[in-house]
Amino acid sequence: MKKFVALVLALICILSVVGCSDAPADSVKTIEGNLKTYYEMSDGTWQVDGHTYKYRHEITGRLHNAVVDSTYVYLSNLEEITFEQAWKASGLSSNTEDYFTVEEAILVEMGTGSD
Repeated sequence: MKKFVALVLALICILSVVGCSDAPADSVKTIEGNLKTYYEMSDGTWQVDGHTYKYRHEITGRLHNAVVDSTYVYLSNLEEITFEQAWKASGLSSNTEDYFTVEEAILVEMGTGSD
C-alpha cells in the first residue's frame, strides 16, 4: 500500500512539473495576446478558442482626434481588414452589423503607440 501511495504522489509531482498545455498538438508557436492566447500552426494557419483562421492581420492607424496610433491584431478568414473595420469591430461601434462573426475574424490583441 505504501508503494502505491508513493507511486501516486510521484505521478502527481511529475505532472505538476510537466504541466498540461491547451496548445494544439501541431502548433509551432504560442502567442500570449493581451486579449486571447492564440497559436501559429505548422501548416501556416492560426488557431484560437478551437477556431482556425487563414490570416493574422496587424492593422495600425489613427482614430479621429487621437494623439497616438492604435493597433488591432485579428485572426481572420478574410483576406483583408481595413483600419475602419478593425476599430469598429473592436467594440467601438454601436452598430452590431460592424462586428465580425467568429467564422470571419476574432480580435486577439489591441494597443496604442504608447504600449
